[in-house]
Amino acid sequence: MHFWEHLKTVNRHRALVRKHCFRLGLYWQGLTHDLSKYSPTEFWPGVKYFQGDHSPNDQQRREEGYSAAWLHHKGRNRHHFEYWTDYQRDGSGIGGVEMPPKYVAEMFCDRLAASKVYQGENFDTSHPYRFFERGKGRRLLLHPATSALLEKILIILRDQGEDAAFDYVRQEVLGKK
Repeated sequence: MHFWEHLKTVNRHRALVRKHCFRLGLYWQGLTHDLSKYSPTEFWPGVKYFQGDHSPNDQQRREEGYSAAWLHHKGRNRHHFEYWTDYQRDGSGIGGVEMPPKYVAEMFCDRLAASKVYQGENFDTSHPYRFFERGKGRRLLLHPATSALLEKILIILRDQGEDAAFDYVRQEVLGKK
């Protein structure tokens, strides 16, 4: 049973996201980020499928064919692009909706924090971008403008570091000085 390890991972992740969101002036988002992870639907599968170096949702998906925890999570947390899907106006089916800037900013904070938690001592600022690149072919539901904005932020993080990335998000994405 990985109760304490999973709880520690969730708490550490939330603390890092909170710190990053506060740095951007996103106080409410920092305080409420990923609270659904404490719900029984998400928490207990997280304990059961705990991995330590990546999301337990991946293991639940492998063993059960889908992740009920992920379906619950993405439907309640606006910083996930999967939340922002709807039927397209042109009748082409379900597609991505452009995310509001404050949720793109939180998604950046989430990805940065997840990389730090899962990579530990091996973290470097290129990891969030490499993770983004690996999923590029599978992101059919990510709106192109949202994808381009997130990619730009992650490239700044990779090439210029955290301070530059946070400055860009604060000034250019959120319009704060």
